[in-house]
Formats: sequence, structure tokens, C-alpha cells
Amino acid sequence: MRVVRLGEEPTEIGADIRAAVTAWGPGSGVYGGVAVCGVRPPGAPRALDAVLVLPRGIVVVVGVDLPGSVLSLEAPVQTPWTVDGWPLLRQDSAMNPALDALESAAALARALQSRGAEPLPVAAIIAVGPYAERIIQPTSDLHRGVRVLYPSTTSMLAAARELATYERACGVEAARKVLGVLDERTRRISVAELTEEGFPDSVAPDLAVASTLLIPKVTDEPAPAPPARPDDLRERLAAVPRRAKLLVLGAVAVVLAGAVSALVLTGGSEGAREVAAQQVDGVAFTRTSAEQGGDCTEAAFGDVRSWFQRHPCEGLSRQVFDGETAGRSAVVSVAVVDLGSATPARNLRELLNTPGSGGIADSGAEPGMPSSPEFADAAAAVQQTGGRLRVVQAAWAEGRSDPDDVALRALAERGLRLRAPA
Repeated sequence: MRVVRLGEEPTEIGADIRAAVTAWGPGSGVYGGVAVCGVRPPGAPRALDAVLVLPRGIVVVVGVDLPGSVLSLEAPVQTPWTVDGWPLLRQDSAMNPALDALESAAALARALQSRGAEPLPVAAIIAVGPYAERIIQPTSDLHRGVRVLYPSTTSMLAAARELATYERACGVEAARKVLGVLDERTRRISVAELTEEGFPDSVAPDLAVASTLLIPKVTDEPAPAPPARPDDLRERLAAVPRRAKLLVLGAVAVVLAGAVSALVLTGGSEGAREVAAQQVDGVAFTRTSAEQGGDCTEAAFGDVRSWFQRHPCEGLSRQVFDGETAGRSAVVSVAVVDLGSATPARNLRELLNTPGSGGIADSGAEPGMPSSPEFADAAAAVQQTGGRLRVVQAAWAEGRSDPDDVALRALAERGLRLRAPA
């Protein structure tokens, strides 16, 4: 593990985090990768104690300083924490420290996607200190890729191995791009240094794993006859009757036409299936409805509807997905609005982020009315890219939703990365 310190850690426990990963030693003998300490990725709500860029995943490490050493810490994601049976009081407004970790992980994932980096999964570690003897986490939170721990060498190593489970190892160039998104100063790490940390160099593949299936077998059989010369071919074709030539050419044309049609149709259906069934950070989404086009004014409600009456949009698409998080079924609405330029898009984004200003309803709602009943009190997320806005709502499929629900907010953040049909 190569440790790069860009600035001071924002918490006191940050020094223990850095010491824990430094103890793994350089190279991939214990566990490879690059630990970037004291960094604030694009869009993150705060500076992070560390970001671990590993060959098979990325882990955001958020430090939390407790009032003192504790015997028992109950650390769920959805409800406030308790320390030795007492609620953990915080000076900021966040319900618990897990919210910062989830928001930081989601922000980093968005930054990587927007810059075309390798789609490595982004998980979160919440490192607490000065010491916690016993930490209790719900099983559902563990499945979501969140670990709360006291940062020792062994606990950090075990969590990194559990969380970094991407299907293939990230290559050197892809790793350099990920590190560049974190901070341009990390580009000073050389290719050789990254290779030592377990990132494969695709330019120089390992001969031990190279395929030898294409090596020809040496035999004593006579060599095949050389291909016919053009003159020989012309003589043979001249001997074929004209009617037979036409029949053969017609058959070839039919076969080619059928093959092209099959490729077009198959490619389209494959693309449609990919959009209808997607995965973001390991969470599966299945599209249940989609609507392309439409009037933004009719699709909006509240102050947002009045805004569209003055500023018509150029395009609108809406989708609804089924998903599951924290062991519960959820519904996610994704609306993509094209306003043509960045200025009106920025103004609408600010309006959408204002509480009580209305929004864009899901495709199943009545025109001009708020969202369908299942999206009442949904958690929302808005993202602007140039003149386009992506508006996401996430709600529980059964039971009451809460716009401040941490699990729903994380699901809405993931919804920002769902692909829309072309």
C-alpha cells in the first residue's frame, strides 16, 4: 500500500487511519493500492481522512471523533447512534456520521462517472475513535457496503478485502485516471509504482497467464495448395452458366440482408434490455415504465410548473424503476430535462433544491398533479450537466417514506447514475 498525504486529516482519528494502512507496507505483499490521505474529492461534503484506491474497488474512509473511549457503540445507518446506551449528540445537523460517508461515496462515484473513469464500486468505512471496544451494525448495513470500525491494521485490512470485490483488477492507466479525479498531484505516481501495488499493466501482460491457444501445431503433413491466381478464378467463373451466377448472387444478397437485420434488431433489443435492467454500486434496478417526450409544464407541479410556463423545456424523458435497499423494496423515478443551455438549468436546479417548491412528477402521475401516491415524501436528488437536469425521487414501495431517510437518499444518489434510453 502506497500512502500519499495531500493535507492534514480532518479528524483526530485520522492519524490512526493513516498509521493502520501504512503498516501494510509498500507493494502488494499484504494488500496493494494507493491511500490518498487528507483529500476532498469533487462534490464531497467535507474533506476525507482517506480514500483507498484498490485494484478491485475504492473505499472512502471517514473519521469520527467520539467524546471518549466507549465500551459499546450501536451504529446503524438509518437511525441515530447510541454510545454506551446514550444517544450520540452531534454539533452538526446530520442524523449520524454514516450520512457523511454515504454522501461522500456517492459524490465520488458521480465524479468518476462524469469523467469516464473505470466504474469501480465505491464503498465506505467509518473509522471511530479514540477507541470502541464493541461496535454493533445491522446486517443490512453490512450488505450495503458500509463498515464502522476502530482503525487498527487488521480491522482496516479485513474491511478493505470485504468491500473491494470488483469483477476484474483495475489497470494502471485506469488507476491513474481515478487518482487524477481525486487530485491532480497524485499523477506523479509512476506506472512502475502502480504496478508494484497490484494494478496490472495492460501494455506488458504477464507471460505466465498469456494464452497459447493460437500457437500452431507443427506437423509433417504437406502444406496446403496455394490459393488460385486471379486468372485461374476468372477462367473457372467463365465456365459457370449465367443463370447459376445470378441465383448464387441473389441467395447471398438475401442472407446478407437477413444478417444485417438480425444484427440491428438484436443490437437494439440488447441495448433496451441493458437500460431496462441496470446495476449501480451493486444495487439492481428494473425499469417498469418509460415515457419519451411530453410537455414539461404538464409534468411539473407547484412553483416548478409556473417556472416551466415561463421557460419551456426542449426535451423530457421519464422512467420508473423498481429496486431494493436495506432489505426493503423501493421505487425510483428518474426524469431528464433538456433546457438547451446551462443558465436556465442552473436556475431550475436551485428552485428544485428549495423545499416546498414542487417538482417533476413521475410518469404515472396525473398531468399537473404531484407525484403518484407511492412517491409521497420521497427522497430527492438533482444533478445538472450543462443544459440538462436529472431529477430523481426514491421512496419505499410499502409503508411511509421520509425525505431525510439515509437509505432512500443514498438510493436517489444512485438513481442519478441510471442510464436513460437513447
